[in-house]
Amino acid sequence: MNPTTHRRAPRATISLSAILMLALAGCASEPPPPPAVVSAPVHDASKAPRAPAPGALLDGVAAVVNDDVILKSELDVQVAQAEKQILAHNTPLPAQDVLQKQVLDQMVVTRIELQQAASRGITVSDDSVNQALSRIAARAGVTLDKLPDELSKQGLQYDQFRKDLRDQIVIQNLEQQVLSDQLRITQQDIDDQLRLDQGSGDSETQYHVAQILVATPFNPTADDVAAARKKIDVVYQKLKSGTDFAAAAVAYSEGQKALDGGDIGWRKASELPTLFAPLVKQMKPGDFSEPVQSASGFHIVKLIDMKSSEQKVMVTQTHARHILVRTSAILNEEQAKAKIEALYQQLKAGADFAKLAAANSDDPGSGKQGGDLGWLDPGATVPPFQAAMDKLQPGELSPPFQSQFGWHVVQVLGRREADQTDASRRNRAYEAIFARKSEEVIQQWLSEIKDTAFIEYHLGQ
Repeated sequence: MNPTTHRRAPRATISLSAILMLALAGCASEPPPPPAVVSAPVHDASKAPRAPAPGALLDGVAAVVNDDVILKSELDVQVAQAEKQILAHNTPLPAQDVLQKQVLDQMVVTRIELQQAASRGITVSDDSVNQALSRIAARAGVTLDKLPDELSKQGLQYDQFRKDLRDQIVIQNLEQQVLSDQLRITQQDIDDQLRLDQGSGDSETQYHVAQILVATPFNPTADDVAAARKKIDVVYQKLKSGTDFAAAAVAYSEGQKALDGGDIGWRKASELPTLFAPLVKQMKPGDFSEPVQSASGFHIVKLIDMKSSEQKVMVTQTHARHILVRTSAILNEEQAKAKIEALYQQLKAGADFAKLAAANSDDPGSGKQGGDLGWLDPGATVPPFQAAMDKLQPGELSPPFQSQFGWHVVQVLGRREADQTDASRRNRAYEAIFARKSEEVIQQWLSEIKDTAFIEYHLGQ
């Protein structure tokens, strides 16, 4: 890879009013989609490794999670925020005790993940948090210094928002590490996915799906499975009797998207959990399935809507070459700038670009090729380089400009329209496999770590 290229950061989707469900794509290099939360049985209190601190008891303890406690005051704040979130989706609120339990379950999982992150030495710098806050402020249409006021209008305290944001970035980095350890996608997997998409005839069809999950613990007993089956059957009968699906998800689902009415968003069939795809393909919008069992528990799946988006992908590619001069221990900023300016003047006077690049360019990849970078897709280079290239017609030479890699001159050799449909299909196949497998990997991992944790609930005490 030459020094001008880079990985494009994924889009971020952050909502000020949904702190419990922050999706901070871009804060981690390749964040997984939000996993479903899997519940675990409460362990015997006699096995608690440590009693809550005396000062914590004055506030009231909602739950004990290994060596940590969740205070009643913390739960109250999150419940109030969850109520706003649910009402924003026009979903009826469940009974207060049901909502408390749902929110507390999610807080328990968050604490366990943060403890796992701490044990792995995963931290997030203040600079990373500040960058995320800047993106949030920009999306809210305010400057960073006005963000606390904007949060206050929504009933959110800036200090707590910042802490929650840091925790979510830590968790995303943790889950990224888990996926890096456990998830492998090969070229053969991509080829198989492409054949599957082609054979199904609906590779571009997307499904808007929601689910209700009644979870079973990791390695469940027969009694665990029977209890979960009984609960999902009760929920299914309520749905058949006309209970709103979103309201039932808020009240009964143990998935991470429960407070969003179970809505897991738009997915291609290949991006859905393996169990869901054959179900939704047989549904019409508005239909929901009978209870189905997976390794995580029992699910009821609803198809909210579907759409098709088949289209050809065309991009304008640029053929370019450049000379790069870096600063170094023996070449300071002024000297590097002077050197690139001298080379630029030689080029303008008719010097051979390829020979000058081979002799002077500090880009080891392209320098040996006379500075030739080949055909570049839009966004394949860093922004300053892309901007300089975009201003040039074929044959034109740029004046010297600076990027984070050093000083450049670039010449555009040509442009063409390229059909990237096949490459786009392969990218989508990879994303589909990642979306499907990563969700399953994270869900199983969460089930394992929760099942081995000490959890003691104190609601109602």
